Amino acid sequence: MFQLAGIVRGHAAERPDQPALICDERTLTFADLHAESSQVAHALLAANVDTSDRIGFIGKNGPEYFTVTYGAAKLNAVNVAVNWRLAPPEMDYILDNAEAKVVFVDAEFLGHLDSMDLPRNPLIVIVGDGGEHPDYSSWIEGHSTADPDRAVGENDTALQLYTSGTTGLPKGAEIGNRNLGALVEPFVELVDMSPDDIVLQLLPLFHIGGAAPSHISLSVGCTNIIHRDVNPARIFADIPVHRVTVSAMVPAILQVLPSIPGASDVDYSSLKTIVYGGSPISEEVLLASMGLFGCSFGQMYGLTEAGIVSWLAPDDHDPGGPRAKLLRSAGKPIGGMELRIVGTDGQDLPEGETGEIWARSRQSMKGYWHNADATAEAFPEGRDDDGLGWLATGDAGYLEDGFLFIQDRAKDMIVSGGENIYPAEVENVLMAHPAVADVAVIGIPNEQWGESPLALVVPAEGEDPTLDDIVEFCSERLARFKLPKALERMEVIPRNAAGKIRKVELRKPYWEGHERAVN
Repeated sequence: MFQLAGIVRGHAAERPDQPALICDERTLTFADLHAESSQVAHALLAANVDTSDRIGFIGKNGPEYFTVTYGAAKLNAVNVAVNWRLAPPEMDYILDNAEAKVVFVDAEFLGHLDSMDLPRNPLIVIVGDGGEHPDYSSWIEGHSTADPDRAVGENDTALQLYTSGTTGLPKGAEIGNRNLGALVEPFVELVDMSPDDIVLQLLPLFHIGGAAPSHISLSVGCTNIIHRDVNPARIFADIPVHRVTVSAMVPAILQVLPSIPGASDVDYSSLKTIVYGGSPISEEVLLASMGLFGCSFGQMYGLTEAGIVSWLAPDDHDPGGPRAKLLRSAGKPIGGMELRIVGTDGQDLPEGETGEIWARSRQSMKGYWHNADATAEAFPEGRDDDGLGWLATGDAGYLEDGFLFIQDRAKDMIVSGGENIYPAEVENVLMAHPAVADVAVIGIPNEQWGESPLALVVPAEGEDPTLDDIVEFCSERLARFKLPKALERMEVIPRNAAGKIRKVELRKPYWEGHERAVN
């Protein structure tokens, strides 16, 4: 049975001296990672953290994310990594919703902490200089390195990742040990990973796109090079120095790297595979990236709630060739994954017709934390006694010759640089602006980020808000990546008879000339 904590237990015994994590100047072997995560576990016990309790983590990528995650897992407790790009009120909501007993905060985000209420009054531990709060190193010092070895079940929660909701309130997707374990075998097989691989981790660990590959590669016994931020100079330096073989990237990163001066002078000969996903990629960006790195490319489509849905294999990458059309697809369903295309009447659609993508596999989440209604909505037909059921992804697409093509979103979500933005959340904030009488937020094409949010505003009588006004107002309430990047004024927002904004109508003129309504 797969257990998150079992990752460090097993490799500490099998390959104790092999580096597990290399982050800046710090290297942790598997033995180090096992010992330090046990210290975290005993420190959490001393702080009255028990089985199934949640703890919070606000910080960029670093070794402490892993020691805290595995330390909590050894108690059958759960680390809730919070998107550090969020505004303080958004972080506050997540930590309160998760009922976090202890919150680890990177010193870089002390200012955020000062702006948060934290009504449950959790213990605060600072990664770095703690000031009035205990610092991480001192907090774990003196605690036992012995494994507390608490019992863990396959259906117990391993990770809790928060996703934005269409109502604007984030939901905590519970990923069980069984769900995460079901990801391992197909990922390893598709990417052809072994303990000899050196994996460069660039994507944020609060996101499934960063968390899943990192835990999976550690479960294989790989060495992980952890980057705190996306820094092209560091990427170009670390690939040849560490002889990196595998990395996961989003199209926004792949778009930038080939254009950096000196990029073509780097030795990429160690690279075996680059996995990309998070948003669609243009053929131009893919061609430039493949030309630069000279390795295999594979595309993964997935989501937090469903895991890895499909894979576009390296052999299906044929830019400029007779099979170039496949680059617009998301590949084929991976092993153990079933797909359906469902119409608005709940009936399956034939090949070639667009509908909502439904997925079923053991990877699918347990459910949303303390949100039975949202869980039931995610699984419209319910689940069997073994927990299997059809998950409605909210994405719209069609199947052709076994390949999945994503056309649009059944919901209104905007994907900008791999980050999910829900228009309702931004609209709720903007409606509180005194100069705004009505507003609709839609995603429009953006060459660098795929999509970016456009605010369509009906000004209040006698008012004329500017984009700067809007951004300044939102920046105190929303994460930076959610802020509108453009503003247009309208006399009226079109709505249907039920009062819902006609988003398809609003989006249409901006997407003319595009084959898909996602970029």
